[in-house]
Amino acid sequence: MLGRPPDGWRARMFDVIFGVDTPAGRRFDIALVAAILLSILVVVLDSVPSIGGRHPTPMAVLEWSFTLLFTLEYLARLACVQRPLRYAASFFGVIDLVSVLPTYFSLLVPGSEMLLDIRILRLLRVFRIFKLTLYIEEYTRLGEALAASRRKIMVFLSVVLMLILILGTVMYVVEGPENGYTSIPMAMYWATVTMTTVGYGDITPQTTLGKGIASFMMLLGWGILAVPTGIVTAEMTVRHADRRHPLRPHSGRASCAECGSAGHEAGARFCKDCGAELPPVPARQD
Repeated sequence: MLGRPPDGWRARMFDVIFGVDTPAGRRFDIALVAAILLSILVVVLDSVPSIGGRHPTPMAVLEWSFTLLFTLEYLARLACVQRPLRYAASFFGVIDLVSVLPTYFSLLVPGSEMLLDIRILRLLRVFRIFKLTLYIEEYTRLGEALAASRRKIMVFLSVVLMLILILGTVMYVVEGPENGYTSIPMAMYWATVTMTTVGYGDITPQTTLGKGIASFMMLLGWGILAVPTGIVTAEMTVRHADRRHPLRPHSGRASCAECGSAGHEAGARFCKDCGAELPPVPARQD
């Protein structure tokens, strides 16, 4: 896709920088991953007052050293491909550029160098370096399950938002500003914290009725948290069954080709979610 030069030093550099299957390329990528981890460690340690505050000069030298190293690596990647603009616009090209810009921006905007933690995204190369295709496949399956469940999850979130609005308004009326519920948005914030079982404790009900409503919301939150997990898990189970038996419909149901929704009745002709016509169910082969 990026274009390997036919010969010359650019071709040799391309084999080292992009050639995962070559010994030199593999060593280069492993060294690059180590450098990324070390650079992130420097940023993290620099944020600790007892370290960064006492040793500002060594930390600055290390950070600029890593920045110059990654800048040279980025320029080398651009130089050894036949389509540098395509690489610069690719996912890794953008990440490579963004990972070095904060240090240069820090000269104009102090503190922006902390954004260098975005370098952690460059570690996605580890999937390519160590050929972890199994994890990539699992990531794809999870993404497909989330995409297929998006309508159900949106409906679920809509119901949750309505409950938060209604119960938050009730608590605003019951408790009032004198107990910390100064407005409906503040009461909705309390309802969100309570239903998600986080419980910061910055706002607490004081009346008996308010405590009863809060107890009900806590119990309701347990059940609510399990719903999206069940939706995604069910979709993943259906897709796993489809992959194991691609020619065998599960329980006589067919998946929609438009939105990927599953779980239709045996005789259904149209998708229950988007209304598209369902594909014909293949004949069962035992």
